[in-house]
Amino acid sequence: MSGTLSSGRVPVRALRSPQAFIAGLGAAQIVSWGSLIYSFPLLAEPMAAELGWSKTEIYLLASLALGCSGLTAIPVGSAIDRGHGRAVMTAGSLLAGALLWSWSVLPGGWPLVLVFIGLGLAQSMTLYKPGFAVVARRYGAGARRGITALTLWGGFASTIFIPLTQLLLDRLGWRGTLEALALVNLALCVPLHLAVIDGRRDATTAAPASGAEDRRVVRWALGQPVFWGLAIAFTVYYAIFSALSFHLYPLLIERGLSAAAVVGAMALIGPAQVAGRIVIAAAAHTLSIRGIGVATTLALPAAFALLFLAGHSTPVLVAFALLYGSANGIMTIVRGAAVPDMLTRSAYGAVNGVLTVPTALLKAVAPTLAALLWRWNGSYGPVIVAAIAASLVVVGSFGFAACRRPR
Repeated sequence: MSGTLSSGRVPVRALRSPQAFIAGLGAAQIVSWGSLIYSFPLLAEPMAAELGWSKTEIYLLASLALGCSGLTAIPVGSAIDRGHGRAVMTAGSLLAGALLWSWSVLPGGWPLVLVFIGLGLAQSMTLYKPGFAVVARRYGAGARRGITALTLWGGFASTIFIPLTQLLLDRLGWRGTLEALALVNLALCVPLHLAVIDGRRDATTAAPASGAEDRRVVRWALGQPVFWGLAIAFTVYYAIFSALSFHLYPLLIERGLSAAAVVGAMALIGPAQVAGRIVIAAAAHTLSIRGIGVATTLALPAAFALLFLAGHSTPVLVAFALLYGSANGIMTIVRGAAVPDMLTRSAYGAVNGVLTVPTALLKAVAPTLAALLWRWNGSYGPVIVAAIAASLVVVGSFGFAACRRPR
């Protein structure tokens, strides 16, 4: 019985093979990203209409969730460093399912605020960062390949869940859509995390990191110019990504495009992410993370310039979606591999958690700041201009980090 699941049919060893490990984590990433991030912009409009809330008030909820996700990143990463990845990610999916269902039934008010704070905790326990930490713990120095493979799976989240959420909204309304998203977290993500993450192996593949060792490595990292270059680059980049993730749908609707056309354009971003990651995976042995990161950051201002110029032009909008999607896809790999490749392989979860805090704080307020910019001007034009300016900061700060070596 110890070698099989309770059904006695599928060997646990098979479910925890390297291929099944990445496939299971990857499928769960699709659901987690799709239900906790990509569904929100589509749900926001009908939710605001029913509750009588403004755009700024609705996006404050998203900011609360992202802020909580950032503040809890360090303890979550440290728990995974100590071998608790299976418990953390399983509990995160349970929490996500319960809170999505709670969101679907609440009439509004302060209980909804508490739900979104809890959803932020669920994000910090289920999205890429805990997934990367689990992969890093399993594979050690060979984690880059596993991280790349995991991002290939996650790249399909927007492609699957944006059309799926729109379909559910058309059939079930926004509350029924949330109930369906809650169910898929409980029915798919929870059993996948339990099945493919080997708690005993995670606890024994490396010596468990002590709190004192984590703190020593973190103090050393904070003294490195490379750390601060990366911190600024990732903080600003993910602020842009956060704002566009939550506002791209209404931004394109504002351009006069139909909902179907907008969903179609946004659905291209996912395949472009995957295509970019496949190219990088194929060239992984010949390209450094430094070089990949510099090239990727240079693509961001070009993508946002296309968005600014797109207007009603479908070909230009498609070009933006493909360039932005591929750059974002590659940037996810850079984010996951930058710490072990450019800084240190020790205490991955703790160092990544510290690097995440400023990223998450600005990422948290970015959707609300974008909503305020929209309110100030009555259009999304200033939001696009701000994204272009911020992307130039990303180029400069990552270039600074790429030219330095840790002492």
